[in-house]
Amino acid sequence: MLCGGHLPGVVASIGNGRPTARRSTHGVTIVELLVGIAIGLLITAAAIVFLTASMRDQSRLLLESRLMHDLRTAADLITRNLRRAGYWGASAAGVWAPGSTSVSGNPYDAVAPSAAASDGVSFRYSRDAMENGSVDSNEQFGFRLRNGALEMQLGAANWQALTDTGTLTVTAFTVTPSVQQISLAEACPTDCPVGSTTCPPRLTVRSLAVQISGRAVADGTVVRSVRSHVRLRNDALAGTCTT
Repeated sequence: MLCGGHLPGVVASIGNGRPTARRSTHGVTIVELLVGIAIGLLITAAAIVFLTASMRDQSRLLLESRLMHDLRTAADLITRNLRRAGYWGASAAGVWAPGSTSVSGNPYDAVAPSAAASDGVSFRYSRDAMENGSVDSNEQFGFRLRNGALEMQLGAANWQALTDTGTLTVTAFTVTPSVQQISLAEACPTDCPVGSTTCPPRLTVRSLAVQISGRAVADGTVVRSVRSHVRLRNDALAGTCTT
């Protein structure tokens, strides 16, 4: 039996005579505060590193996307123009028919390169409303690589930039020709003389493989390449049948 004491953890009655629990309170020590700050700094640093890496990756993806868009746009423009190579409004004059004594050569059929790969291409096609039988200065076209930019020829000696050197540096531009000749001997009414270099006539089927490589100016590690294949729609005709 306890006399004149109190139970552990229980405070004797205060002014109004009602008992109350004893409270024990204390603050945060310096060590705990420093540990909390260190953990907070680590979390903040990790968040900053993650955010920086995410922004860097997003920036690189944007550069890659823009680079591919610019290269594909250039390749599409080159492809569309090359398909016009050799167009001639009077092409019917170059087709042999029974009773014909001669055929006219297509003045627009020359395309360079014709054999080996090159870093440029030149071609011609007719823009005459009425054919005049000759290649005018505004009917000469081409593409070339010069000082890190692709240039397009629009008429004789008139070159214009096709790509922007402020955002894209073109590192390589290659045009590789592929030529296939098809004999048209069956179309001749008589056999060709032995050893003739002009008979029988031959149809030249031409294709061009185009490759463009480039890198982003803002980040030299962003490098991309595109390829396209062009089948020229206007085939070249060489040689004649003997009469």
